Amino acid sequence: MITIQKQNSLIIVAVIGEFTLSDYKSFEEQIIYQSTFEGKANVVIDLRDMIDYTVDVAWEDLKFMHEHGNDFNHIAVVTDDQWQAWSAWISNLFTDAEVVVFKDYDKAIDWVTREDSSSTAG
Repeated sequence: MITIQKQNSLIIVAVIGEFTLSDYKSFEEQIIYQSTFEGKANVVIDLRDMIDYTVDVAWEDLKFMHEHGNDFNHIAVVTDDQWQAWSAWISNLFTDAEVVVFKDYDKAIDWVTREDSSSTAG
């Protein structure tokens, strides 16, 4: 299950439990809407409460990032799981956006909403 909050160009996604393909499709729709009508998205993806994800989500993520990687400005991934951090790094290969992994949610929000996001993660 996911929750999606939108605040101007900021999209905050929290994954709770299992991340399914229908959840990912909801995320895609929000990004496509944002980029089509309001410009590039700044995204915080909170994976701290994610238990698992389906294989089709991983495949869809690769396809979506390949096709829509230019729709993002900054992406902050919040997790303390090494595999999720590694996955974020792989996604970074398919986007022009700056992707940074954080352990602290507040630092992720601060970074992604700051105009000059040139500092390193915390």
